[in-house]
Amino acid sequence: MEIKLRAYQIQDTQAILEIINYNILNSTALYDYNIRSYEQQRAILEEKIAKQFPVIVAELDGTVVGFGMYSEFRFREAYKFTVEHSVYVHNDFHGKGIGKILLQELIQLAKKQGLHTMIGVIDAENQSSIDFHEKFGFKTVGIIKESGFKFDRWLHSVFMQLILE
Repeated sequence: MEIKLRAYQIQDTQAILEIINYNILNSTALYDYNIRSYEQQRAILEEKIAKQFPVIVAELDGTVVGFGMYSEFRFREAYKFTVEHSVYVHNDFHGKGIGKILLQELIQLAKKQGLHTMIGVIDAENQSSIDFHEKFGFKTVGIIKESGFKFDRWLHSVFMQLILE
């Protein structure tokens, strides 16, 4: 199994959309309620690229099996060296090291761009994602209790930080 990473291309939008919409409907990885349209997802991805932020895709045998990206953490100028990242892997391909490859690449890209800090915002119920981030040196720096409401329950957001060196 050889995973190949590459930059997002417009033809990847549908595969990314399927991964995103699965997570919207079935997990607390995204705090969205409604699935996205193709046009909405394409606009989100293209906005990141227009702002010089990377969107990368993981492929296995020509099939998109995951993607990762980062963009602004907050919109004030002093935050310009801090980004918030996202990594998603197709549900059928969890546990195969794809997320690890994507996050390693995002960290390297952030360093090359001269960024200082990466932030991950993770639902507190997603212990596997918290553990995953800890393996890369991310530290929990805060928990915002009852910051989201989905699936008829309150959700807590865990903020994890990696200082890039």
